[in-house]
Amino acid sequence: MGRESTSEVTDIEMRRISGGTVTLHDARRKVERTVDVEDFEIGVFPITEEQFAEVLPIPSRHPRRPAADLSWLRAVHFCNAASEWEGLDPVYRFDGEDVSWDVTGDGYRLPTESEWEYACRAGSSGPHYAPLADSAWTNADGVSTPQDVGGKLPNLHGLFDTLGNVWEWCWDLLDPARYDDYRVFRGGGFADDSWSVRASVRRGGAPRMHHEDVGLRVARGAFDTPGQAQGWSDRADRERAAFDGPVPFGWTPLRRAGR
Repeated sequence: MGRESTSEVTDIEMRRISGGTVTLHDARRKVERTVDVEDFEIGVFPITEEQFAEVLPIPSRHPRRPAADLSWLRAVHFCNAASEWEGLDPVYRFDGEDVSWDVTGDGYRLPTESEWEYACRAGSSGPHYAPLADSAWTNADGVSTPQDVGGKLPNLHGLFDTLGNVWEWCWDLLDPARYDDYRVFRGGGFADDSWSVRASVRRGGAPRMHHEDVGLRVARGAFDTPGQAQGWSDRADRERAAFDGPVPFGWTPLRRAGR
């Protein structure tokens, strides 16, 4: 996949995930959709402080902790920089702060929501792939910061920390009709309770937003059809932006923090 690497960012270990289907729920429109997911690769761990600092000028005080307090824009810039570092084709194109995804590119990128949930569930149908005490850092552990990656049990794909520790940015828009350009993050964080640390829970924020419990996990995979891939399409985003319907219970008003 892509050109031969001349060097590698420190230990971005990737796992190849075989394709299948995943069902996602849209709380506002009260609809479910089943997505066909093609084969792709995803990081075994969230990107760590050490890995982030190697590519972008961010201090690394705790090398094995997930990189956090990162905006969505910084996350996609990291993906391009890591691709260039390893001689891969960057997938993101920038026009100021407007970002487009070249789905034919083979470099590092953020997973789509469909990829993220499919990878997280690893064939499970419940809210967690294992008991949270064993698989996720949450507020039940009494920690006040992200913890070193790999400290809890992995799922059946061999992925660590998809639940708990830090939320992880995805490519997709949260709900463009209500939240404009807000992007999705998934998985729950170290300060969250069991209701939030679930495979299906989605939150989001503006592209410049950053919080101490939001980081990223990278994916790779190129696709043939411009403007759509792995459950996302530019056309669907435009259609969702035009939807005028009720806000579900618990959702905040337009352009307030989607958390």
